[in-house]
Amino acid sequence: MSSFILILVFIAGYAAIAFEHSIKLNKAASALLTGVACWTLYTVEQSDFSKVNEQLLIHLGDISSILFFLFGAMTIVELIDGHNGFSILSQYIRTTKKSTLLVIISMITFILSALLDNLTTAIVMTSLCGRLLTDKEDRWWFGGMIIIAANAGGAWSPIGDVTTTMLWIGGQVTGYHLVIKLLIPSLVVLLLPLLVVFFKFKGQTIREHALPETSPMERRESTIILALGVATLLFVPFFKAITHLPPFMGMLLALGIMWVATSIIENRKKRKKPHPVVFALHKIDGQSILFFLGILLAVAALQSSGLLARLAIFLEDTFRNDYLIGSALGLISAIIDNVPLVAATQGMYSLQTFPVDHFFWHFIALTTGTGGSTIIIGSAAGVAVMGLEKISFMWYLKKISWLGLLGFLGGILAFVLMHLT
Repeated sequence: MSSFILILVFIAGYAAIAFEHSIKLNKAASALLTGVACWTLYTVEQSDFSKVNEQLLIHLGDISSILFFLFGAMTIVELIDGHNGFSILSQYIRTTKKSTLLVIISMITFILSALLDNLTTAIVMTSLCGRLLTDKEDRWWFGGMIIIAANAGGAWSPIGDVTTTMLWIGGQVTGYHLVIKLLIPSLVVLLLPLLVVFFKFKGQTIREHALPETSPMERRESTIILALGVATLLFVPFFKAITHLPPFMGMLLALGIMWVATSIIENRKKRKKPHPVVFALHKIDGQSILFFLGILLAVAALQSSGLLARLAIFLEDTFRNDYLIGSALGLISAIIDNVPLVAATQGMYSLQTFPVDHFFWHFIALTTGTGGSTIIIGSAAGVAVMGLEKISFMWYLKKISWLGLLGFLGGILAFVLMHLT
């Protein structure tokens, strides 16, 4: 009976998160309430309270690693943006052909989302398209492709998506093998929809946009911060490989380096203004951090209670195929946030069942990372672009969803062929 109530509370919390706009309650609040409620219910049914506290502290250590990693990454990205590092990208986009512009935007998004993260990249590239395109319909089409490209790019990098970061920190995958196994399937996820939309815009043109007026010193400063920021983020996986310390330690080191670099730049200017890091810390999305904390605590409670292990047995008995299980989880991620879905998968399957870098973990990273593109609210990148461009849910469902599904199925096929050969 207590397990049944625990499941009901979890489902109710999920519903509150999914319909946050309807009930006018931020999803972070719903997640925190759900996480605490799940652990409270689990504690009530246990007689050994010291064991429960021990389990909670163990889970909290794993969750904190993810949160500190995200905190550092988000601050670095805000530092780059605060120095207009992303705006200099527009200086290198001089084409007047819509089809060519679509390819450039999509490929930049694909690469940047792997180096930074898919949510931030989606926001940056959508804002960039807003400067380049005037027609609303064009911006919606480009926004749809940005969502697909951002999710595809984030799937093959250990720092490109929260879920791949979770799998990397959790020890299910290593950075090198994740890139090797998923780069080509993720590229297929992007290229198939891109090919279709490319021909839609073939022959259409836009006016050449004017470059923003900036001084040579400002452009040089922006370029330095952008290059250093990307370099420090790329260094994080190498730091883990060299020192064997948790990834969040490398991210904190990267943040420290960026802090020193921006301090040197600001000290040379001799301006009495708050430090850029202070602005960055104010701008980072603290609500997302609290959301991840709450939902990961809730999933940890389900794992400790043994419910996730029972769910794994149910999936095995129902599908009897790892590819079908992974594909189903990928499609579910279009409806349910992929963060708790991957967290639940980590709880369902141990490293004894699927060792480090087992194809199943790579497949989960691919499907849950790209499945959300089939519905605009199925990923953080989709929600961000929807908010920025006010894209209609039904418009996306009619025009883009089938393209997202095409890429999703193509990526699965490419992965299976690579694994079987």
